[in-house]
Amino acid sequence: MKGNNKITDQAHWDEYWGNYQYDKIPKKVVFKKFMPLLTRGKSFIDIGGFPGIFSAYFYKHGVKDVTLLDFHLNYEIVRSIENRNDLPLNSIKCINADFLSFHSERKYDIVFSSGFIEHFEDTADVISRHVELLSENGQLLIIIPNFLGLNGSIQRWFDKQNLDAHNLNSMDISILEMVMKGFNLKDLTVDYIGKPMLWLEPKPENKSKRKWIKMLSYVVKLFPIKSRFLSPFIAIYARK
Repeated sequence: MKGNNKITDQAHWDEYWGNYQYDKIPKKVVFKKFMPLLTRGKSFIDIGGFPGIFSAYFYKHGVKDVTLLDFHLNYEIVRSIENRNDLPLNSIKCINADFLSFHSERKYDIVFSSGFIEHFEDTADVISRHVELLSENGQLLIIIPNFLGLNGSIQRWFDKQNLDAHNLNSMDISILEMVMKGFNLKDLTVDYIGKPMLWLEPKPENKSKRKWIKMLSYVVKLFPIKSRFLSPFIAIYARK
């Protein structure tokens, strides 16, 4: 593992989440096609998943044992997510911990992260820590933004600071496939996912630019081609 492995720190995430509104779970998720498989599991952990949107989503879809792990946790906000989505109080278990120093005897049927592994230098190390949490029949799903195509150019032109908070090598499918083949897992897929989409983070300085990027995003959606250039995300799926 290289150094402390992290590209971002606590201050980065304090500022990042300070610009967000915490709302209801989405009706559609980019990984919808995996849900029939995933919801066979009974326990779920969302790594780096504050504020708990995906934990709430899985709870709503029948996985009643959900855990949120993050080193940036505001418990009041997590409880507000429960309330806004009609979940019982404390239905989302919270673990306030640094993933790189987190150790657990407990294993989970669904190990999930979205927008997480790309914030670390050593991609293989972070993925291996996901794999270690899999139960005997566990399933792994990792969602990564794709900044190696058009969306990455948008970040480079309009929000270089955000781009610099990401390890672009973790978005290289050939690297991800090589890493994943070392874990002896079944049904492995590493592929682009989602209709073309562009975005800028909701920082105050991006307010006017986001309107134009949103309009451009509507245009690229007219070209639903799965590719490195246009696809907004990468999905890694595998099971024990």
